[in-house]
Amino acid sequence: MPKRDYYEVLGVAREASADELKKAYRDLARRYHPDKNPDDAEAEERFKEASEAFRVLSDPEQRKRYDRFGHQAFERGGGSPGFDPSDFSGGFGEILEGIFGDVLGRARGRKRSGRDLQIDVSVTFEEAALGADKTVTVTRPQPCDRCSGTGGEPGTTVRSCPTCDGRGEVRFQRGIFAATRTCATCGGTGKKPEVPCTKCRATGLVEGQHELSVRIPAGVEDGAVRSVRGAGEVGPGGPGDLHLTIRVEPHPLFERRGVDVLCTVPITFPQAVLGATLDIPTLEGKVQMKLPPGTQSGKSFRLRGKGITAYGGVGKGDQLVTVMVEVPEKITREQRRLIEALAAEMGTDTLPQRASFLDKLKGLFD
Repeated sequence: MPKRDYYEVLGVAREASADELKKAYRDLARRYHPDKNPDDAEAEERFKEASEAFRVLSDPEQRKRYDRFGHQAFERGGGSPGFDPSDFSGGFGEILEGIFGDVLGRARGRKRSGRDLQIDVSVTFEEAALGADKTVTVTRPQPCDRCSGTGGEPGTTVRSCPTCDGRGEVRFQRGIFAATRTCATCGGTGKKPEVPCTKCRATGLVEGQHELSVRIPAGVEDGAVRSVRGAGEVGPGGPGDLHLTIRVEPHPLFERRGVDVLCTVPITFPQAVLGATLDIPTLEGKVQMKLPPGTQSGKSFRLRGKGITAYGGVGKGDQLVTVMVEVPEKITREQRRLIEALAAEMGTDTLPQRASFLDKLKGLFD
């Protein structure tokens, strides 16, 4: 089967920069790496193909030869760029380890960090709009207070793990690929206690609750994620991160549309006809809004600067107030008499929209 064009393999243009090549290769390598696709021959072949393409195109001299002659540049003794597991040593190996640090769970010379943790944080509508400091409780492993994190009973000896020689991880071969994984004997601690701690069972860690104060920035939206570095699970190589997913509680009066706040306010028929001064609730307290005479039901008014601070603190939205004329469901006999008298007095001359509708209706059916 003929080889595919290297640029096509990586999915980049022929004028792609070095950074674009690395990004494309990183994405493909993460998708097809054998550690993520065990016993998948097609994925392994895709990984080898992408690695070969990147190795050639990331080398300026080899890229020039390939751009001029294609695959023939490396035939007839020209130096085959074919995939070779020995290529993982030296400079190319360093590039791969930098790219696969998250896939293989390690970087050169460093132990695996603790897992990242994720929790939901519930905030009120006002807290999300204006910002707030919240205290969250995180359940995560912490050093055992009985053995001080050594994993051994107090007063007993703790030696280096004989399986991993204290590294906390072991190397293994999967086909042509060498990879690493956490040592099963010591659980990644690199230690082997003579007498395991009765509280943590030699892990050196126990579950504990921690309270953290986090800042919820003004303008944050529902579903946004805030990360706290180093607040995750503790591992041999250091702690992971804590990811907070923001859940905004619904508000009884307000809704959000971008940085604007929406609010519906009921008014009476006399207020709509005669005009009025209304007390309008906002995120910052009540403000007065003048309602002009003859306001129609469903009319919206804009209160400038009474909305939500844009995320990042640049600019602020408005509050849109929609008024709805409320029709009473129950009236007294006297109120009915007065309304009937008002209806007879008003006729249709004072209702231009109704008159226009009736004229259109006549024209439609005449």
